[in-house]
Amino acid sequence: MTITSEQRFGDFVGVRVHEGREHVAELVLDRPRAMNAVSTDMARSIAAACAALAVDPAVRVTVLTSSHERAFCVGADLKERNSFTDAELLRQRPTARAAYTGVLELPMPTIAAVHGFALGGGFELALSCDLIVADRTAVVGLPEVSVGVIPGGGGTQLLPRRVGAARAAELVFSARRVEAAEAHGLGLVDELVEAGQDRTAALELAGRIAANSPVGLRAAKRALRLGHGLDLRAGLEVEDAAWRSVAFSGDRAEGVAAFNEKRKPNWPGE
Repeated sequence: MTITSEQRFGDFVGVRVHEGREHVAELVLDRPRAMNAVSTDMARSIAAACAALAVDPAVRVTVLTSSHERAFCVGADLKERNSFTDAELLRQRPTARAAYTGVLELPMPTIAAVHGFALGGGFELALSCDLIVADRTAVVGLPEVSVGVIPGGGGTQLLPRRVGAARAAELVFSARRVEAAEAHGLGLVDELVEAGQDRTAALELAGRIAANSPVGLRAAKRALRLGHGLDLRAGLEVEDAAWRSVAFSGDRAEGVAAFNEKRKPNWPGE
């Protein structure tokens, strides 16, 4: 399946491929009346959109954005959750998890463009991306223990990988909100830009990344993800396996030829 122009996934999620950035897909959270609170239907749509993106050979980078002016995503839809019985909450859990793992397991590099509130599951969606670009209005945090649960979209595992175990524990246990400047200083976000510029900056970064080999990008992501946390010897084996997967590819041949011929490569993507 190849996504062209714009495609909707249910009522609350869209995917765009921009003219002039044909290898960059924008995954748009689009439930503005609820500040992108993730309902069951929205979670199902996020997972479906990610499944389509994952098998689209034309997409080299995915940017996760929000259509709401004041929020990236405020997390789970607690109004919906309040109506659930225990049995309904348990049945809904795989649907919720599929949304977060859908973003986390996208095979190409991913960038979150964050402004306003990115709280709870909203921040976990951003943490599931490889890079986070935030503007100065951003407020991030994992407040789940303040409502009697814990982060359930990967936050307890992804946050320590960004900021270390002790800092992650302080943020999770305190449930505090972190404003943009501090978030950047702590490494909760990777790039801080002026208000209203998060999407533009993320798309520009995506364009620079997408100029590189799609085979190389996906292999590099596998090596980075699979090697994280392993001892050095095991990590180097992961890297070697990823290297072998690209060393005899058409992209490698084209990249070397383009370098020697002093021209831009025309990546075959295989």
